[in-house]
Amino acid sequence: MTRPVCVLVGPPGAGKTTVGLALAEALGVAFRDSDADIVAEAGKEIPEIFVDDGEDVFRALERKAVADALADHPGVLALGGGAVLAEETRALLMGHVVVYLELDLSTAVSRVGLQGGRPLLLSNPRATLKFLLDQRRPLYEEVADVIVPATAAPGDIVAMIREALKELAAQ
Repeated sequence: MTRPVCVLVGPPGAGKTTVGLALAEALGVAFRDSDADIVAEAGKEIPEIFVDDGEDVFRALERKAVADALADHPGVLALGGGAVLAEETRALLMGHVVVYLELDLSTAVSRVGLQGGRPLLLSNPRATLKFLLDQRRPLYEEVADVIVPATAAPGDIVAMIREALKELAAQ
């Protein structure tokens, strides 16, 4: 069993994929995104899964994708914003190095926009995004070994994560 170097969690717009790709490159390891695994498994995009099959089906696919990736991915792993909602996923994250990319509402809104392909943000996106941030923040904090502000440039975030990983390894 191979374990991820680190797992990135955070809300929509935190830059988990962007930062994850850059971090993986800087560390010389592979990058994996659990949302991409879900799309590959389902054969359709996430908004289509929500519309065609419902959120419960999506969450079941998500739990499986995360469990599989945690068991066998040796690099940087990015999780979808809602992955931490599942208690079993939070339990699996214990023992892994988890980095929470923390984001405030105004930055999240500017990055995500108030329309587009995020199924949970289809009606009243700003209020929904605020609710998601408020609901999930304690869960992100619960699983996090490191909290990094995601408002900086991706390169700066990568540098902060690398420093934090060195500090954790030295403990």
